[in-house]
Amino acid sequence: MLKPEILDPQGQAVQRALPRLGFDGIADVRQGKRFELEVEGPVDEAALARIHEMAETFLANTVIEDFIVKVES
Repeated sequence: MLKPEILDPQGQAVQRALPRLGFDGIADVRQGKRFELEVEGPVDEAALARIHEMAETFLANTVIEDFIVKVES
């Protein structure tokens, strides 16, 4: 996700369009991107640390984006 202080024109365009489409009550919209990784083997602390490193150095632009690594089954 873009950091809160970074302008999000796409999110703002969606926010402005929602009331015209009949969706009221939305105060803010922020757009982002999502990567889904399928891990070979167990998802232990070492695997999570490696994925976090991958996100920080390759998948996210940490100058303008925040990221979260989470496990879903």
